[in-house]
Amino acid sequence: MWRKKKFILIGLLIVVVIGATLGGIAVAQANDQSNTTSQLSTLLDKVASIYQQNTGVAIDSQELAKAFTQAQKETCDAALDKYLNSLVEKGKITQDQANQFKTWSNSRPDVPIGPGLKGGFPGMGKFGGRFGGMHAPDTGTKTQ
Repeated sequence: MWRKKKFILIGLLIVVVIGATLGGIAVAQANDQSNTTSQLSTLLDKVASIYQQNTGVAIDSQELAKAFTQAQKETCDAALDKYLNSLVEKGKITQDQANQFKTWSNSRPDVPIGPGLKGGFPGMGKFGGRFGGMHAPDTGTKTQ
């Protein structure tokens, strides 16, 4: 009887420890995200202020943030197009597969992790590492 209680107690203890750890991580990430957003806002306000001092022309920091987000999206889209085109040229994927991936990538919801990043893990950007787990089929040829 004691053994069953011991296993139940150990199992319950493990669940509590894991729950507390995951909860702590979630709270820490939420704080980091709000701090990052606050720091970005402060930075853009400072940039707008310095620009106004130097040129005499006022810039709205919210419009500046929108411009950064748009520029980042356009740059990421261009990089994705270039990468997919190179895979098609090398014969690793077909043009139809490239189009399907681009459609899928563009249909994902925007879930901000940090300033302008889409969902995934921090540091992996929009693509989630190797396109979030989508790999080109192995054709058996080695490329350098």
